[in-house]
Amino acid sequence: MNDLKIFSGPANPALTQDICRYLNLPMGKISLGRFPDGEISCKIDEDVRGRDVFIVQPTSPPVNEHLMELLVMIDSFKRASSFRITAVIPYFGYARQDRKDAGRVPITAKLVANLIVRAGADRVLAMDLHAAQIQGFFDVPVDHLYAAPVLNNHFQSLELAKEDLVVVSADEGGIKRALGHANRLGVPLAIIDKRRLSADTIKSANIIGANLEGKTALMFDDMISTAGSICGAAEVVHDHGARAIYAAATHGLLVGPAIERLKTAPFQAIVITDSIPLTPGKMLSNIQVLSVASLLGQAIKRIHRNESVSMMFQ
Repeated sequence: MNDLKIFSGPANPALTQDICRYLNLPMGKISLGRFPDGEISCKIDEDVRGRDVFIVQPTSPPVNEHLMELLVMIDSFKRASSFRITAVIPYFGYARQDRKDAGRVPITAKLVANLIVRAGADRVLAMDLHAAQIQGFFDVPVDHLYAAPVLNNHFQSLELAKEDLVVVSADEGGIKRALGHANRLGVPLAIIDKRRLSADTIKSANIIGANLEGKTALMFDDMISTAGSICGAAEVVHDHGARAIYAAATHGLLVGPAIERLKTAPFQAIVITDSIPLTPGKMLSNIQVLSVASLLGQAIKRIHRNESVSMMFQ
């Protein structure tokens, strides 16, 4: 492991420190700052020639700042003659702009992938991409991790009565994810079916699948952004008689009105991971943060040793 070096960008140094602690390695020394005109400065403070370098930098808000910092760091290591550079991106920003859903709009997820590759990244390690096909946007190998084991282990540790549990998909688009959690937890699945009643915004919501009366509902998503979808789904589940409702997501963006919505939503608890740092202003009493440092650390070790990453999920 002597040739392995892990560096952190400014986006989430606490997560990088936890990864290094898991691997029993010191965190690499790098200095990032700003010139008077706002340009980013970067200086690697140790020798990295011929080393296997991993840069941990989620492109979370402020997205453009963190993305540009990642690009500058990659270029710095490339010019410092690193043997291989892996961009570890626990949260990949711009992932929701992955297709042309209207005329004359960009596919920004592809643009960002091109920027990262052209900057000099030899490999990408990401977690719970909004759309799995984004892996194909990169012209370098991509290792795609899932936080599902961390989330599932948490709910199993709560020792909730298994016969009372139901995994709920908030919409048709999340069925595959919800089905995966339901199979691993060994519990039934319910799906919220939303139908438009008229030309206005009124919708009817029905539950397909398991009965929710008196049950404990587990709702999974890849991210909670403005929390509109998951809070709306929680209201539907509550109206159908669920006794307790838990929400779980890999990425807790919690932007805009998210905190106000979560305060009034009928959640027993909201579970997110530390892929994005949670600022004190966004912390609620029922929000719990789980660490994905060991998951990322194990993947980094396997990549460095040229071992299979997919075996982690079998």
